[in-house]
Amino acid sequence: MQSPVRFSSCRGVAFEIKPHPDPFSITKPTEAEPQGSKRFWLPWVQRNSSKIFPSSIQRSVSRPSSHFCDLDIDDEDEDEEDHVLERLEEGSTDEDQEKPISVPITSEQPSKAPPRKPDSRLSVILLDQGLFTVYKRLFVVCLAVNITALVLAATGNFPYARNKATLFSIANIFALTLCRSEAFLRIVFWLAVKVMGRSWIPLPIKTATTSLLQSLGGIHSSCGISSVAWLIYALVLTLKNRKDTTPEIIAVASTILSLLCLSCLAAFPLVRHLHHNIFERTHRFAGWTSLGLVWAFVILTISYDPKTKSYSHDIGSKLVKQQEFWFTLAITVLIIIPWVTVRRVPVKVSAPSGHASIIKFEGGVKSGILGRISPSPFSEWHAFGIISDGKSEHMMLAGAVGDFTKSLVANPPSHLWVRQVHFAGLPYLVNMYDRVLLVATGSGICVFLSFLLQPSSANVCVLWVAKGIEQNFGKEIKEMMSGHPKDKVIVHDTAVLGRPNVSEMSVDAAKKWGAEVVVVTSNPEGSRDVVNSCKSAGIPAFGPIWDS
Repeated sequence: MQSPVRFSSCRGVAFEIKPHPDPFSITKPTEAEPQGSKRFWLPWVQRNSSKIFPSSIQRSVSRPSSHFCDLDIDDEDEDEEDHVLERLEEGSTDEDQEKPISVPITSEQPSKAPPRKPDSRLSVILLDQGLFTVYKRLFVVCLAVNITALVLAATGNFPYARNKATLFSIANIFALTLCRSEAFLRIVFWLAVKVMGRSWIPLPIKTATTSLLQSLGGIHSSCGISSVAWLIYALVLTLKNRKDTTPEIIAVASTILSLLCLSCLAAFPLVRHLHHNIFERTHRFAGWTSLGLVWAFVILTISYDPKTKSYSHDIGSKLVKQQEFWFTLAITVLIIIPWVTVRRVPVKVSAPSGHASIIKFEGGVKSGILGRISPSPFSEWHAFGIISDGKSEHMMLAGAVGDFTKSLVANPPSHLWVRQVHFAGLPYLVNMYDRVLLVATGSGICVFLSFLLQPSSANVCVLWVAKGIEQNFGKEIKEMMSGHPKDKVIVHDTAVLGRPNVSEMSVDAAKKWGAEVVVVTSNPEGSRDVVNSCKSAGIPAFGPIWDS
């Protein structure tokens, strides 16, 4: 009987996780494997999608790239996949001719972690990040509040909600839009750092704030489901009182409901991970269409007079008095803001190796900020950490692991689409603390480099595990990591020092540095292992979650 396939993901990228020891630990060669072999398999790489879904269902061809995990690969040729998998995450060639900079944290080889028991894909989705994560708590609390209000309205104990069911649906759409508004969250994160980034603020309050801001996706998802529930309830009430409405209003409401349900289904984890482009385009275009129909619904319902059975043309004064109008207007503004900042800008793309590219833009950017770029703004966007000294330019380091990032190496563009309003994420909250350990593997280092290149309110130590530093990431990245105190920058080159246990290294480095908190950017399983190890050692730690 075939063992169940374990499934994991990070920011829309799907991986099959097979039973295997800790991916960061060093495995000893067996008799069947020669001592000199460097080949290894990463247990979270999906080699055959038919093990998860029938062969008739295929993954989207283009998948997203991100600064958090650059692990996308194409499964077109198994031999080519074997060649690529040897250097995933560290992204190295086999030519280790020049010895990279390396400061080993310990001379002893870390012990091998015991193998994990394989889980079903469903249990991984539900439990992989913990049963009681902040994300899931926010989801449950928000949904419980809405369901309670809905039940009270249906039983006649909440007359206002019964009479304003569509308002509650629109209000939930406003809340979920707010939780995904990069312009709004940029302000929220800035305020959090300004208010909480003081030495006298207790550490538990800072870590609770970080957990909350990182997990706002739980509110976003919950409000999406709640908006559907409220709209169903409103539509049921409308159908019971057909004489007080029109077929047009019912048709518009039904279409909105269908589009909202489609968006929710597209955002379901399995669909989102395996078919990310389908999810992204469905979410975007179904959302825009729904917003247009919400405007039509608001105007139709406000202008219709049940007594005269006709529509009024003079509705300006009525509109401004309706809460539905102001919520819809706010939703529209929040959605439009990032798109009015989209520009096609000149870029300089260089490829230090066939496995990574460096994209340079004009203008300095603060540390901890992320940005989105796109070859086609209406179809796909890719998020990357930004490297900048805060002066004249900034850059992104993109591992060549997906269709888009590979094209940057093969055919460097002269222009790319960007959103000029950069957004803040987990790395930006580093500024909230006094002493922080930053752990990165592979191209995940890019989001942390700015903390070394420009003044920061946080005193940081950077631990970077990668393979072939200069060969794969270029001389420029190597120089950025050089010239710092040895206790502030720790570089472990696996081409020279072997593949370490990053979890143990992180705990040791955090204790030596006296870190208040650890922030890690790695592949999904690697980030989880570092976070769990640090928490077991009593050190608060944060890494990207699947919906971050």
